[in-house]
Amino acid sequence: MAKNDRPNIVFLLNDHQLYYRHGWDGGPRPMRPRFDGLAAGGVTFTRAYTACPLCVPARRTMLTGLFPHKHRFLDNAETPVGPSPYELYLDKLVEQGYRCSCFGKWHAGPGTAHDHGCEGFSYTSYNNPYTKPEYEAYLKAHDLPPAEHLVERIFDQWRHAAVVEGELYKSRSGWVCEHLSGLTVTPKESHESFFLASLARDALRELAKSDEPFALRVDFWGPHQPYFPTKEFADLYNPDEIPEYGNFRDDLTKKPAVYRTDCNSLLSKDKKLVMPNPLPWSEWQKALARCYANITMVDAAGGVILDALDELGLSNNTFVMWATDHGDAMACHGGHFDKASYIPEEVLRVPMAVRWPGRIESGQVREELVSLIDVGPTILDVAGTGFEHEPDGTSLVPLVTGQTAEWRDDVMCETHGHGEDVVGRSIIAGRHKYTATRGQMHELYDLDEDPYELTNLIDDPAHKDVLADMRRRLRAWQERTDDAEDVLV
Repeated sequence: MAKNDRPNIVFLLNDHQLYYRHGWDGGPRPMRPRFDGLAAGGVTFTRAYTACPLCVPARRTMLTGLFPHKHRFLDNAETPVGPSPYELYLDKLVEQGYRCSCFGKWHAGPGTAHDHGCEGFSYTSYNNPYTKPEYEAYLKAHDLPPAEHLVERIFDQWRHAAVVEGELYKSRSGWVCEHLSGLTVTPKESHESFFLASLARDALRELAKSDEPFALRVDFWGPHQPYFPTKEFADLYNPDEIPEYGNFRDDLTKKPAVYRTDCNSLLSKDKKLVMPNPLPWSEWQKALARCYANITMVDAAGGVILDALDELGLSNNTFVMWATDHGDAMACHGGHFDKASYIPEEVLRVPMAVRWPGRIESGQVREELVSLIDVGPTILDVAGTGFEHEPDGTSLVPLVTGQTAEWRDDVMCETHGHGEDVVGRSIIAGRHKYTATRGQMHELYDLDEDPYELTNLIDDPAHKDVLADMRRRLRAWQERTDDAEDVLV
């Protein structure tokens, strides 16, 4: 079958992107012109949720269409807790005759994308692209210096004892996820995001010569910290114009204890968040400006790939999805840096957009509750196939092509902790959100009235019926997905 008879598939995945509410409360929001352009040509989902706000569980979920409690990759370890026999959508695409390429961070279980029939740049675990021979070859081919950064703020000196604020730094660690912010002083092309975009662009040029349908996936390491934009992107944001975040001064009253966990030396003592926050808002503004600029820089790198599709005449027959594995807790609920085991909206909500010219009407803004459990089923549906196992998610194709008006009216998210023994589940339905953390205080919020989740309504008699309904909904999700965790206690 000729390539033109089968759609190509491109999946762009950002890592750990600050999204929920930032910039929607009067100040500048992180600019994503290329993501927004993609969405304008297709669909943007305003209420997209991760299945779990942690890399390995979320990424395995996208690959299998299953919740972590089912695929059994519960934390950032690369091995499942129990048997996990489920195929990945990559395996199925290869079986269906797709030529698959993956570039970037794997961190989705044992091995690499190469073990699932993929070409490209893929190393085990989280890893660090700056230490790889392919990066060295790229620098040489493009006459670039290795990425170097000016460190402005160290959030965790425990992890980075040899790093000094005000000095230059090159990432040579095993994982490029340093708790730092500052500026990249070398050209933007030296950054991992443009390195990956260049590899993907080169691959597309070769794929365009073939009659095989292709599936290309790019997993950026950013905009996960370290937040190191170049000056070009940093100049887009004035720190003084970033207003104080809506729950920065949350005193965590009527919150489960898990909200107090923080392992950054600048912000915590004995692994508990210091309150009030020891870093003044004026310093958070500077770090957030770098974070915002980092998002815009990764967005620009993604644009390189979108431009290549246009230049090669591939766009009209290519389904493109752009999403993020989970959110970012930056400055939320008392002033955290990075994520932990709590599951507020800041770490659960993700940007997601799709485009498929000729099949999906452009300019759609969908408010339905969608999830990363839907990614794998959607990609396989586009390819005309499906998983051998029954996924927890549902293809988005019928929804966005008008084939069905029916969709779920609630969605579940989960956590199995990040470095601590925590089990939690959230259910979101309409304007309400209920979170049950096993052995800790439960939470109920009206997200319309209280988008920053400051007022826990769990004991409010006026919301007794709402609470009962949300607990019923959560139990239904657990039963439907064979989730044996007892959090409703």
